[in-house]
Parts: sequence; structure tokens; C-alpha cells
Amino acid sequence: MIQDAIRHAIGKSDDFVLSKSLDDTSLAFGAAFGASLIVAEPSSSSPTTSSHSIDDVVEEITTTTTATSEQEEKRAQLLKNEMAMVERDVQMVRKDEIRNQIESHILELRSARHSTHGSLLPSSDEFASYLNDNDDWLFSDECENATVVQMEVKWTQIQGKTREFCADYLAATQADTERKEKELEEEVKRAAAAEQDDDAEVGDGDNGEMLKEDHDTRRLPFKRRMEIVLKNKNEANELFSGKNYQHAAARYAKALSHSSKFYDLSPEQQKKVNDVKLSLHLNLAFAYIKLEKLDNAFLQCNEALKCDSASVKALYRRATVLYQKRKFDEASKDLDMAEKIAPDDKALKKLRVLVEKQVAKQKAKEKAMAKKMFG
Repeated sequence: MIQDAIRHAIGKSDDFVLSKSLDDTSLAFGAAFGASLIVAEPSSSSPTTSSHSIDDVVEEITTTTTATSEQEEKRAQLLKNEMAMVERDVQMVRKDEIRNQIESHILELRSARHSTHGSLLPSSDEFASYLNDNDDWLFSDECENATVVQMEVKWTQIQGKTREFCADYLAATQADTERKEKELEEEVKRAAAAEQDDDAEVGDGDNGEMLKEDHDTRRLPFKRRMEIVLKNKNEANELFSGKNYQHAAARYAKALSHSSKFYDLSPEQQKKVNDVKLSLHLNLAFAYIKLEKLDNAFLQCNEALKCDSASVKALYRRATVLYQKRKFDEASKDLDMAEKIAPDDKALKKLRVLVEKQVAKQKAKEKAMAKKMFG
């Protein structure tokens, strides 16, 4: 009975065979046919005169399916292209990382000539050529066209060759590092023992009690507070001279903490405090540079410039930090300001040469990459 009703609805004779189950095709045909009956304007009350025949519905479904398939193919191709671009980006980033490692390595070897063990570096023409050849390779087409694997092989070769050339220098610097680490461990032990003995004491109070720095909130007279500040500063200077930069930094920080506890200052006293704070910030920045804590050093340089915006030493020190962070344009701006104040300063001139050399290299690299990309 149901099949008769369906044959009657779609205008087919009794010998038209229908499936006894609804498969996916049947459902699709039915849905499309039903939708066509809703949308179509009937010309009479007879279903057989509908403006959409079953053949029209089949054609519509086929067309829609084909269009959908083409869209899926386009989406798949777009996804494939996008993934390829992502992979290229990853490869380019990795290549840049290796290139920067090689460039920094060569720069460090050149700078090491002026270090404590610089005399142990080879002075032969072969070593100079080795440095120059690797510098030139960084800007060559071979480097630009190299794969990540080839770049990694090159970096490994350079490191191996450096170990051959600089065996004595590397052994000496390694021995220095181990010695400093041992000294630091011993200093930490001494500091821990001193802490148990109230190393943070600052002297006798009015009633003879001992005061701890962390809890020293008294309104001490200007002279007494300045004595505490300078005591910590002098101790920090001694630690710094002994290359104990970690503990020197801690002492400078402690001196700065005390320098914020002055009150009711006269103009003359305020100037003395500002001068001491400027010196402390500069020294603390230098200690952080030695510890390779460049972000901390940068912040201390900024604090120093708040004390004196025309401090040549603060501008020079910040330019040094920016140079080591490879922010050459910013370093150059600080040098510009410092040179206006002290045009004959030799330290500024020396750093200027280093900065300009790196800026020139950076521009040459960008030019080479642009030429490679755009022809």
C-alpha cells in the first residue's frame, strides 16, 4: 500500500520497482524531492504535473554534489599550501637561528683577543682567514640557499674547527669558569654562616640594641644613614674587585635600599643622596652585565638616567647592554646622546666602531636576503 502511494505521488506506473529499505540515496532523493515540491508553484491539483520531475531532482543533486566535491578539493589544496608555507617559515626561523649562532661565535672569537686569555688565541694568518671566510660565507648565496640540515652541518664543522684552533684558550677559560664556580659555592657557604650570625646587622641603636637591615625602619639621622649606605657600597666594591659579582650585586642593592630611607633632606643633602644613588645604580648595572643579566642591567641604567639624564656613563653602559642584546639601532641612539655631551670620550668611540660594524653587517644581510627574494 505504501509503495502504491509513493508510485502515485511521483507519477509512476505499477510496474515501477521500489527498494524495500531506505538507503542513503533514497533519503537524499526524498529530501531533495520534498524540498522541490515545497518551493515549486503547482500548476494543478495533480502531483504528476509538478514543475519538478524526478529527473530534475536527480540532476540538481548531482550538480550540488559535484560543486561540493570541487569545494572540498579546493579547501584541501589551500590547506596543503598553508601547511607548506608554515613549514617554510619554520625552516627559515631555524636557519636564522643557526646563522645568528655562527655570527655570534665569530664575533666572540674576535672580541676574545682583548680578554684575559686573549694571548692564547692563534695569531696565524690561517686563523684570521678562518674567521673572515666564515663571516663571508654568512652573506653568500651558498648560505642563503642552504637547507637546515646543511646549516647544522656547517655549524658543527665551525665548532669543531674552533676547538682545534683555540684548544689552549678554551682550556684556560674553562678552568676560569670552574674556579669561579667553586669560589661562588664557598662564598655562598660563608654567606649562609654569616646570616646565622645576623650578618644583616647595621650597628648599635640608641639603646644599644642591634638592628637588622630588613627591619630597619627607624628615622636615623642623615649622617648615620649615609654611613650605612657607604658601608654597604664599599663592601660591594671589594666584592666586585674580587670578581664576586653575585654578592657585589646584592650589596649594591642593599645600599640602594638604605638610600631610600632618608627623610627631611635639605637641597644639599638631596644632591648627595642623588649622587650616591647614581653611582650605586651604575655599579649595580655593571655587576649585572658581568653576570650576563642584561635585562636587570638595562633597568639599572634607566634608574641611573632618572638620577641624571645627562650621565655619559649611564648612556654608555646602557648602549653596551643594548649592543650585547643585538639592538644596534637603539645602542646607536644612546651613543649619539652621549657623544653630544662627551665628544672625545675614547670608550664611546670604541663602542661606536663595534656598533657601526654590526649595523653594516645587518644591512648587508637584509640587502642580500631582499635581493634573493625579489631579484
